[in-house]
Formats: sequence, structure tokens, C-alpha cells
Amino acid sequence: MPTALITGATQGLGRALATALADRGWNLVLTARSGDALDELVEGLRAAGGGSQLRGVAGDVASSAHRRAVEEVVEDLTGPAGLDLLVNNASTLGPTPLRDLREVTADDLSGVLAVNVVAPHDLARSLLPALETARGIVVGVSSDAAVGHYETWGAYGASKAALDHLTLTLGAENPVIRAYAVDPGDMRTAMHQAAFPGEDIGDRPLPTEVAVPGILSLLLTRPPSGRYRAADLAGAPAQGVAS
Repeated sequence: MPTALITGATQGLGRALATALADRGWNLVLTARSGDALDELVEGLRAAGGGSQLRGVAGDVASSAHRRAVEEVVEDLTGPAGLDLLVNNASTLGPTPLRDLREVTADDLSGVLAVNVVAPHDLARSLLPALETARGIVVGVSSDAAVGHYETWGAYGASKAALDHLTLTLGAENPVIRAYAVDPGDMRTAMHQAAFPGEDIGDRPLPTEVAVPGILSLLLTRPPSGRYRAADLAGAPAQGVAS
């Protein structure tokens, strides 16, 4: 069975994608900051009979020591078969409520970049040999803020634009793999709610409705490396994503 590493796996899109892949029999290495939430997720997936082998590694992706620990678990689980999928999903908005750039300090920006840019780059760089072995896929979870310029979204948008650039350059430099920057669109998640405090986001789709089907479509069809919108992909069949 194929193996995936998903960061930010206990909430929102990460949790929904982990569940979808486990249902399809994938081996999973999952990481998130909350050890309790991660244990609950892994135990729930096992109880549901999902996944072949499941590993949870709690910690902050901004920590290089944590990233090394994650890489060791991936290498132990995959062995010579390599890594089929890396999903750089863990993300931070930075201080909330979101604020104009004049109020974003250097420390604020550094914190956003550490999670949203540096950590994904370091994981992809370190795991590249395993990804090349498996002819694997790297997914960088993007945002429309990466290409649009919205008030108060400057720090987050800049980080996602940088993540897009790194992800797509990785694909250009390493044609044996696929690298996708995926804009999941608005989603009904805790993170999206934090960006819009007090606003009713009940009309936004759940991650399972658009974002996950879009990513599964990429895994199934394996188009050229590039930037994709989940909404443009979600109508494609995804039932066959298994091996």
C-alpha cells in the first residue's frame, strides 16, 4: 500500500484527507501539535478499520528537531519503497484577528513563514530521495490569498505565495515526482472561522465536499506539476485512489 505524510492532520482539511486515505488503505504518518488530538485521530482511524499502518508524531513543524523525528518515522515505515505522498498542510494565520501590514511585526512574519514556508521546504528537501524512489507527489496547500491581495491577509498571503513558488520549483527541478500547489477554496474549518471571527461561515463547504475530492483527483490522474484549484478538480472521479 502507498504511504503518505500529512502535516496538520488533526483538524480541517488535514483530518478529512487523512480519513479519506485511511479509508482507501494507505499507510499514514500524521503529525500535529496536539498529542491528545493526534492520539484520538489515530485510534479512531484504527477503530474504523482504516489504513494499513498508522503512525502519529506530535510536535510543531516549525521545530527542526520535530521534523527530523517525523522523517525518521517515515523512513522506518517506508523503507526502500519510498514515500508516495507528502501533504504540506500545517499552516498558521499568524496573530488573529488579522491585521494590516503596518501592524505586522517582524516576529509575527517570521512565525508565519517558519510554519508555512520553511517547514514545508525542509520536509520536502529532506524527503526528496524517498519521494523520487516512489515517483511520489508533493502537495502544498495554498490559498487564493497567494495570488490575490486582500486587506489584512498580507503575511499569510505572502507565505502561501512563497510556498507555491517552492512547491512548483521543486516539481520543475525533479520531473520524476509531481508537485502540486492546491488552492482548496474557502472551507468550513476552525482556521477559517479564526480568520473571520463573529462571521457565520456555515455556507462554506466542508473539506470533504470540495478540497478532499480535488486532491484525490490529482492523486488518481497525476497531471503535470502545477497550481490547481480544488473546485476545478472535484468533479473528477476519485474512487480508484488506492495504490
